[in-house]
Amino acid sequence: MRHTGVKHVLQLVLAAASGAGAVRAWLAVTSLVDVAPVTEGQPATVSVVYDPPMLVLAGLLGTAAGVLAVLGVAGLMRRRRVADYTP
Repeated sequence: MRHTGVKHVLQLVLAAASGAGAVRAWLAVTSLVDVAPVTEGQPATVSVVYDPPMLVLAGLLGTAAGVLAVLGVAGLMRRRRVADYTP
């Protein structure tokens, strides 16, 4: 019966890892590219390009981190509440 909290702690650890992965993926989403001038004599500009697969990965990892964090915290709170009321 004492090992039931391990599942919830593991969920919190996985939530932290997913959150770190989401941040890392989000930082890799953008890249800068040079854009040629529209007319002659105008300066070249720089544009931001987003990588769609990395954007989806960041969103999925962020969602997984949120769900796992909620499940882990709720499970630990529920377990603690049951332990407080057990005679």
